Amino acid sequence: MSSEPSATGTSPRTPRPGAQKSSGAVTKKGDRGAKDKTASTLPPVGEEEPKNPEEYQCTGVLETDFAELCTRSGYTDFPKVVARPRAQQSSVPSASVSEKPAQVQDDQRLSASCSQNSLESKYVFFRPTIQVELEQEDNKAVKEIYIRGWKVEDRILGIFSKCLPSLTQLQAINLWKVGLTDKTLTTFIALLPLCSSTLRKVSLEGNPIPEQSFNKLMGLDSTIIHLSLRNNNINDHGAHLLGQALSTLHSSNRTLVSLNLAFNHIGDVGAGYIADGLRLNRSLLWLSLAHNRIQDKGALKLAEVLRPFELTHREVVERRRLLLVKGTQERSRSPSSSRYGDTKAEREKSQPLGVSTVTLVDKQEKMQSLKAPKGLGKKKEKSGEVVKKEEKLGSGQSPTQGTPKKEDAAKAGKGKVTIPEQKMSKGKGPKTGAKEKRSILLESEHLGHSLNYNQHSKPQLVVEATEMVNPLLEPVEHRDGKVFLPGNKVLLHLNLLRNQITEVGLEGFLTAVQYQVQASKSRTSPKAPLGLLWLSLAKNCFDPQCPTHIMIQELMLPRDPVKAKAREEEAAAT
Repeated sequence: MSSEPSATGTSPRTPRPGAQKSSGAVTKKGDRGAKDKTASTLPPVGEEEPKNPEEYQCTGVLETDFAELCTRSGYTDFPKVVARPRAQQSSVPSASVSEKPAQVQDDQRLSASCSQNSLESKYVFFRPTIQVELEQEDNKAVKEIYIRGWKVEDRILGIFSKCLPSLTQLQAINLWKVGLTDKTLTTFIALLPLCSSTLRKVSLEGNPIPEQSFNKLMGLDSTIIHLSLRNNNINDHGAHLLGQALSTLHSSNRTLVSLNLAFNHIGDVGAGYIADGLRLNRSLLWLSLAHNRIQDKGALKLAEVLRPFELTHREVVERRRLLLVKGTQERSRSPSSSRYGDTKAEREKSQPLGVSTVTLVDKQEKMQSLKAPKGLGKKKEKSGEVVKKEEKLGSGQSPTQGTPKKEDAAKAGKGKVTIPEQKMSKGKGPKTGAKEKRSILLESEHLGHSLNYNQHSKPQLVVEATEMVNPLLEPVEHRDGKVFLPGNKVLLHLNLLRNQITEVGLEGFLTAVQYQVQASKSRTSPKAPLGLLWLSLAKNCFDPQCPTHIMIQELMLPRDPVKAKAREEEAAAT
């Protein structure tokens, strides 16, 4: 009987702990529910988080700024900023016989760690990262950025737009196979002006875009000097857009120095578009069309631009319009509209400009006394009414003529004593005539390009100096009623490796190279353009030992600065 009460005593007690457990479970669930509710209240707070990155002040350290901005934007799984591995290791030159045992131990440790963490090491290699190259080892200033093999979205580009402007030493951005689209490309182009003025190189390789809108990177307001678009499946349509970005009849890119279009799908039509862009472009020094589908027609188009080529009807009309506009500007700048010279009182008024101006005026007076008997009898030239209108406006230009150009230049000084004053404002010295002034600007442009071929630190100075120069204003040649403009002598490097060019295309390049060599030999000034210095036609559809290819190599060998320097070093060593 004692056991029954105990059983009955325990029976009502057993549900109580259970009830307590159940009630405890309820309370625990209630606590968890309360916690879930607090966790669910975070997203509304997170809606205010996009405002936080605006309040953050970047420090210029990309690793810190990028991580902080990603965290403030609610981006948890973001790529890390790591240093780019060096190609050359310091252990190679320091290895010696006495260090072999230690080196063997290091190799054993490395192999053991690789065997233990083989899977981890493989996945770490493919993990998305932002590789940076620093200016110095002990400095956090980022010089180049490399992103490889993972998709870059608008969210990442938005964060870059906040942290990249603080990188004052940034020089290059390299995006390799990052899945760019036309939208993300537009976003990327929009953040480039926000970056430091030191940014001059952009490489977008392995990013095929159906719209092929890479020409947006070469706008008139672009500051990019080096652009690489390799392996982007660019076809003739994309080449058409790029050719128009290089130059058109009314505009031209004046900042881009090197353009890499290798490993694309450009054919003869696309090569023709690129050649059209080179007709009036006088800034591009380096062009690669290697590993494309260019055949003889495209090769002949490219070779035609490197020698005197015939102007089209539209180009001739535009050239005449430019000459008339320039003549009007010359007359508007001149304080005197007299056609036969100023009076003595007017010349005395110009004396406060300086001694150099007085001496220039004296030279003009001497030229007047020497040239006065000739009168105006030689103003009827082959260019017709256009030249007549220019001379009536007082411009003194006749760049369309052959031999009479010098006489026209002299006549310009004969009737306009105030031209030296105008040239003083530009600092061009005592030369007279608009043609000579134009040649000075061209020579300064080519000199700047030749000096900046290996160092492009201040290319914007060259652009400013040549902003008023148009290739259509260069001296031309008249043959059989046609107008021929001198070939492009600014391009220094042309790579056509591994295309489909035969000996027919080689003949065109042989003629172009002969012209380039002759033009460089007949240079009247060391500031004149050097012309083509390096041409690669190897691995095409012709025998490398064919006479035409051998002649091209013989002509280009002395012009190659790298090989010429190597020969000089060998001669000095022997």
